[in-house]
Amino acid sequence: MSDWRRLDAFRLQLPRTGAMRVPGIIYADETLERDLARDEAAKQVRNVAHLPGIVSASLAMPDIHWGYGFPIGGVAAFDADEGVVSPGGVGYDINCGVRLAVTRLDREDIRDELTRLVDYLYAQVPAGLGKGGDIKLNHQQLQRVLRDGAAWAVQQGYGEDADLAFIEDGGTLAGADPAAVGKRALDRGAEQLGTLGSGNHFLEVGVVDEIFDPPAADAFGLRPGQVTVMIHSGSRGLGHQVCDDSLATMAQYVRAKGLILPDRQLACAHANSDAGRQYLSAMAAAANYAFANRQILLARAQRAVLAALSLSPRELGLRTLYDVAHNIAKIETHLVAGERQRLIVHRKGATRAFGPERREVPAAYRAVGQPVLAPGDMGRCSYVLVGTEKAMNETFGSSCHGAGRVLSRKAATKQAQGRRIDLELRGRGIVVRAHERGTLAEEMPEAYKDVRQVVEVMHGAGIARKVARLRPLAVVKG
Repeated sequence: MSDWRRLDAFRLQLPRTGAMRVPGIIYADETLERDLARDEAAKQVRNVAHLPGIVSASLAMPDIHWGYGFPIGGVAAFDADEGVVSPGGVGYDINCGVRLAVTRLDREDIRDELTRLVDYLYAQVPAGLGKGGDIKLNHQQLQRVLRDGAAWAVQQGYGEDADLAFIEDGGTLAGADPAAVGKRALDRGAEQLGTLGSGNHFLEVGVVDEIFDPPAADAFGLRPGQVTVMIHSGSRGLGHQVCDDSLATMAQYVRAKGLILPDRQLACAHANSDAGRQYLSAMAAAANYAFANRQILLARAQRAVLAALSLSPRELGLRTLYDVAHNIAKIETHLVAGERQRLIVHRKGATRAFGPERREVPAAYRAVGQPVLAPGDMGRCSYVLVGTEKAMNETFGSSCHGAGRVLSRKAATKQAQGRRIDLELRGRGIVVRAHERGTLAEEMPEAYKDVRQVVEVMHGAGIARKVARLRPLAVVKG
């Protein structure tokens, strides 16, 4: 992939060649450019550019790494009438995303309580590979979750109506059809609502370490020394099964229509076909499950913190700052060559980053833009950024979603042999608990790019401005 050329300090271009319909654009500085030689992710950016109906460019954010079909960190938009939808452009964990909540507490309020706090969170928040929780849904209840998303969770007493205004799409993605979700997916989802999952999913208590943009920080309610709670989770086994089922259906569609693809993992269907519509309906249902899941997880975390610190809800003052999806395909309207066009924007390991005055941004934030949440690894830091008008013009209002892996889980585990990652992190003032043996090795900080570099590319390119840096204090992993 040595044929890319540098456009500026923050962008590389893969020129349009062969059957590519558009060029590729990768956001990366010279340091991150060196990471591109380590896997096939840049080739995947080029492959995506072959898909029918793609507009402008096949994009990748600076946290790019290899994924299924599309690279993780990939963004691609397709004409809503003539283009395709591809499960590989969303990923297996549909609506894996991040919720950030802020509190009234300061760092000093919990300095001596971190071990107690993380133990309560570990006990109260179900997590682990394939693990279920204490919420058992019958068929009718699950149908409502898939249709109503976070609103269902609020109706069941998990959080408040006010939370919904600070979730992407209000916590309910339109177009969801529970009937489009297969039985195996429904079975997997019936017992996993309100659970964290495994792998890179986490619950983290942090502190606002630095403010970069005071006006945006004020709008978001962030201040130095403030204690925060961040949750990273998705649609669990239900979303995974929806993706698996849809890939099988679309592989048949590709064969029936004679579509020529550079990679079979790019299986797709025209959005206006039966297969395309079914996937979008099932994906939206899985996305709503994920919104409900994070709503419940935050409520569980709140109860654990209240109990651990013997606080009242008023004293804690927990409030959702924002909840953003980073594995999703959505119908949006954007300017393309100066004309407004309905598009299906695929974001896989990328988040929406809408600029000021977009109606989709919560009213409280509309003057500054949408919060963009970029978690790092459990040993360094995370960032809050804000979307910009330049993002609307260049990336369909999209930004990075976090650090991005540089080591496979197998390679990380091998490198961690003989080490006590938990003790290393404690030496940095970070208390961790993991439900699965080996998770800390797989998720050790060295397995990821330094999120500071990733964020600096987005900030320098003008796609998402830095607002605040968050430092981890206590982490629960799946």
